[in-house]
Amino acid sequence: MRNSGIGDLEMTDESGLDTGDAGGVSTQTPNDVVSVVAARRSTRAFTDRRVDRGLIERAIERAGRAPSGGNLQPWHLYVLSGEPLRDLRGRMQARLTSNPTPDPFEYDVYPPKLTEPYKNRRREAGLQLYGAIGIERHDPVARSRQSEKNFDFFGAPAGLFCYVDRQMGRAQWSDLGMYLQTLMLLLKADGVDSCAQAAWSLYNETVAQIVRPPDSLMLFCGVAIGYADLSHPANNFQVPRAPMHEITDFLWTNH
Repeated sequence: MRNSGIGDLEMTDESGLDTGDAGGVSTQTPNDVVSVVAARRSTRAFTDRRVDRGLIERAIERAGRAPSGGNLQPWHLYVLSGEPLRDLRGRMQARLTSNPTPDPFEYDVYPPKLTEPYKNRRREAGLQLYGAIGIERHDPVARSRQSEKNFDFFGAPAGLFCYVDRQMGRAQWSDLGMYLQTLMLLLKADGVDSCAQAAWSLYNETVAQIVRPPDSLMLFCGVAIGYADLSHPANNFQVPRAPMHEITDFLWTNH
């Protein structure tokens, strides 16, 4: 059986800094970029404040400058708000109540036999999240309830689904990550929070009932989009990152 692990399927990390418009030809200084990168978090509780559609459209357009090997641009997006999003939420609630078994997996979100140090990094991120919101490690009912919030986009007023053409390979999947990171940073530069969610891939058939993608496309992930509820404990912790010396080897001379 493939690795599902619904509870930890957000593309994990952390909200709060509005650096203003990142418009047109970039006028941001390096410090602006650093601030936006540092401020972007995986937001897991949103207010009901709506996001202007034009702001999302602008971010999607500008994110198209993300690197893409051979300029393939292998992503296709569906953005939901209002009635389509309410329809999806209703279908997901009914699905989770009547038949929570995931759809056949189209890809492994995590390797089936994850080794260290990756296994511990994932475990620690999960422990920090559940600890922040007061859920005990051995409380499966509470953990399941928290996991199911993925499929409400954590209350966000807008949701995005990123699909990829099935003919694409590993190199093009890396393009998806670069595009989505660029998109989320542009949103954050406009004060809008987000959370990338691989968990949606578990219910790709239910999502397809709403967005009706062609058979040639595969659901990669969802992205919750909105304004963070800064009073919620899920948004008030920061997952640590490995130090540079742990992930980097310099082969470097000054001559």
